[in-house]
Amino acid sequence: QVQLVESGGGLVQAGGSLRLSCAASGRTGSSYAMGWFRQAPGKEREFVAAITWSGGRTFYADSVKGRFTISRDNAKNMVYLQMNSLKPEDTAVYYCAAATRTGVYYRQAYDYWGQGTQVTVSS
Repeated sequence: QVQLVESGGGLVQAGGSLRLSCAASGRTGSSYAMGWFRQAPGKEREFVAAITWSGGRTFYADSVKGRFTISRDNAKNMVYLQMNSLKPEDTAVYYCAAATRTGVYYRQAYDYWGQGTQVTVSS
């Protein structure tokens, strides 16, 4: 089992920045990569970004490329999502997830999920 706890969400004006954190505990060695997804009201949960534990290879959704940066601290079992130039359409609940298989763009690759943290961007 892997436990995930997100933090860092909040309310920010358009153009502002937020940094989300995800603390992983338990059998983190069983995961291949860590990802961030988001879900806005009335919409499907969508992929945002992912990073492999080994090698730090990163993946981004086109909608956030150039604005968001995912990083990890292997020693602390932490994953971060730095979000810059935020837009109102970035408003959503953001979820941290642990992937145990490849295909990090897809929800099916992830077996463990955090509770989510709310990000609200005002115009």
